[in-house]
Amino acid sequence: MAALGAAAFALSGCPITGGAKYTVGGTVTGLTGSGLVLELNGSDGLSFNGSGGFVFGTRLANNAAYSVTVSTQPSNPSQTCTVHNGSGTINKTSVTNVTVSCTQVGRFAYVANRQSNTISGFGIDPSSGALVPLGGSPFASTGTTPTALTVDPNGQFLYAANSGSNTVSAYSINATSGALTAVGAPVAAGVGPDAVTVDPTDHFLYVANLSSNTVSAFVISNGSLTPVVNSPFSTGQGPASMAIDPNGNFLFVSNFNGNSVSVFLIDQSNGMLSGVSGSPFGTGAGPLSIGIDPTNAFAFVANNTGQSLASYALNPTTGSLTPVTGSPITPGGSPESLAIDPTGSYVFVANTEAANEVATFLITPATGALTVSSGTTAGSLPVAVAIDPSGQFLYAVNFNSNDVSAYTLNASGGLVPVPGSPFAVGVQPHSIAID
Repeated sequence: MAALGAAAFALSGCPITGGAKYTVGGTVTGLTGSGLVLELNGSDGLSFNGSGGFVFGTRLANNAAYSVTVSTQPSNPSQTCTVHNGSGTINKTSVTNVTVSCTQVGRFAYVANRQSNTISGFGIDPSSGALVPLGGSPFASTGTTPTALTVDPNGQFLYAANSGSNTVSAYSINATSGALTAVGAPVAAGVGPDAVTVDPTDHFLYVANLSSNTVSAFVISNGSLTPVVNSPFSTGQGPASMAIDPNGNFLFVSNFNGNSVSVFLIDQSNGMLSGVSGSPFGTGAGPLSIGIDPTNAFAFVANNTGQSLASYALNPTTGSLTPVTGSPITPGGSPESLAIDPTGSYVFVANTEAANEVATFLITPATGALTVSSGTTAGSLPVAVAIDPSGQFLYAVNFNSNDVSAYTLNASGGLVPVPGSPFAVGVQPHSIAID
């Protein structure tokens, strides 16, 4: 058994053996400690002490079945690692797209404050979910009007889409203190960047440009961003949010003014985007948020103008979306944002207008149909909602009351306010990202 260090994309494993031609490998992200062991077809164990690329030593013949599994979960610190794209049949080429995502209880939370031009940073109390301001917070934004945030899968960098300056900013995250340090100057995006996301392999970053109806794509290198060839890519009218499936194969973009979802195939070798057959797929009026469940079976869309919540069956091979019977349903307000818990059991929706609540919906595993479960009061105009990677805590960003409501998730999907909640942030908070 061989070990893989922290250097990314290193060849690992026992020496390549066997007379067959093809290897199986991929990328581990989010691993912060040691103890992770992966196996190929129940043997050829690889141990890891950091994130990076890997290749199993055993070669396989064409048409041979392969299955990558977690033999031992990390224990120092304790994490949960999940394999995506982990099984299939060799088809005249080596497998390079296995993704292993490792998570733990969230350490830090960051909030983009549009009017203040700052980013508020907090430590997350692992026992209660309470938010504790970080030293140096709020951090000055390097762009104007920070609107959307995301943390890379390895938890090393925070990215901000700045709708006022039409740029993307990158910040390194201090692993101990959570403090942010700018990585170079902001990079140009399209007009009105409104959403930002990173693919599961931590290779590519995508930005939805609301006013120019495009998606900007970048290659990531130690936090620095370089435009992908042929970027930006045209999408529907008013792209407002994005999601990538757990396997990292497809990018889903909700088009607020086009009442549709555009679906793109991600070229995992270079980050380029190409539309899938049937795209764009119709939605209700004003789709403002989209999420993909962790089982890669369903997509959910919050239609803000239409005041509805829609469910779709997701074809993991083609990326196509098919409306679920009985969809859409009425969420009880104007949905601004949605989040799905890590088990794929619940959808949580930030409802605005008269509601000012976070509503909980139960996902029917066989069909993706949604059933309302409960509603919990939030602050004034909740515009963003996020769940920590462990699924223990949920946070709602309240645009008008300039604070964040924090909740503990119970076993039935109910939300219990965290002591001390809500927590004050800057003026006009619009997005939250959890590391």
